[in-house]
Amino acid sequence: MNAMLAMRLRRLRRNLLVRPRIDLPLMAGLLLLAVVGLATLFSAADGTYPLVLGQAARFALGFLLLLLVSRVPPAVWRNWTPWLYAGSTALLVVVAILGEGRGADRWLDLGVLRFQPSELAKLTMPMMVAWYLHPRQLPPSWKDMAVVGVLIAVPAYLIGKQPDLGTALLVAAAGAFALFLSGVAWWRIGLLLVGAAGMAPIAWHFMHDYQRGRILTMLNPESDPLGNGWHIIQSQIAVGSGGVFGRGWMHSSQSRLDFLPEHTTDFIFAVFSEEFGLVGVCLMLALYAFIIGRCLWIAMEARDTYSRLLAGAIGMSLFVYVFVNGGMVAGMLPVVGVPMPLMSYGGTSAVTLLVGFGMLMSIHVNRKTHY
Repeated sequence: MNAMLAMRLRRLRRNLLVRPRIDLPLMAGLLLLAVVGLATLFSAADGTYPLVLGQAARFALGFLLLLLVSRVPPAVWRNWTPWLYAGSTALLVVVAILGEGRGADRWLDLGVLRFQPSELAKLTMPMMVAWYLHPRQLPPSWKDMAVVGVLIAVPAYLIGKQPDLGTALLVAAAGAFALFLSGVAWWRIGLLLVGAAGMAPIAWHFMHDYQRGRILTMLNPESDPLGNGWHIIQSQIAVGSGGVFGRGWMHSSQSRLDFLPEHTTDFIFAVFSEEFGLVGVCLMLALYAFIIGRCLWIAMEARDTYSRLLAGAIGMSLFVYVFVNGGMVAGMLPVVGVPMPLMSYGGTSAVTLLVGFGMLMSIHVNRKTHY
């Protein structure tokens, strides 16, 4: 009896090492990113323990959900996708009626829980596009592309009305990436880009004054240094003062002296840049690149169309989040409310992102071949 039990334990240990239920390199990268994010948040918050402990609790919840989600086969997520998409869209409608926030109605307060439904759409959007394209012949026809366009437009419009143009564009990009990975011909992509460029003047007309102001300020922040240009100028000062090797952890003057706005959320990467300099920024970007590359590798190994499109869209969406936040901090892109993944303070975004990585883990476990 003891010999049989010992043999089963050895077999279980061997299976966990050879075929683990998670992708170990990806998990290691996420854990390292979370640790660096908490350390940077501790410095940005001037050593405020409650803020860091609250974020650590959100990370713990997110990683727990990651492990649970990774146990659910991709086929199950595919069957649930229409309901999850409909639920997240319904929540966006509720936000339009009952939402709250500082200057924009983006949050739902349930008493025991306060969350941002638009973050859920970042995940359910590529899921829905992948679900729609899964049983159809690829590359998609113009008709299928039009249907996908409607699926993308509805949540993006509701988020843009909050108003939250930055998140609306990111949600639309997440769906567009899934469409792009379905093999759309380059000439069709070119026509869509030309059409989008032609719609830019119309979109400019419907933008809010503060949104147009952010774009104009990006082009010349010195035109309003104490107003709209304050964020960009102070962020650029923080990034530049870091030099090559940085000032050192807990020595960010811009955040400690309160020159840098939103230094625990949207501009936390500016704090990291000042403290760790060019070397630290390059290492952090290399870590993000590794995670994104691992996502795309999982997409390549996926068993079916749904899994491949979803995994690839999640990886490419992460690239956009890093690119947009980094460009905003460097003054190369307009100031938008896009957090740096697993670094900026925030619960809904971190938990949703880790749930998405849980789906990637599930796709990895159920890939075409096991090694």
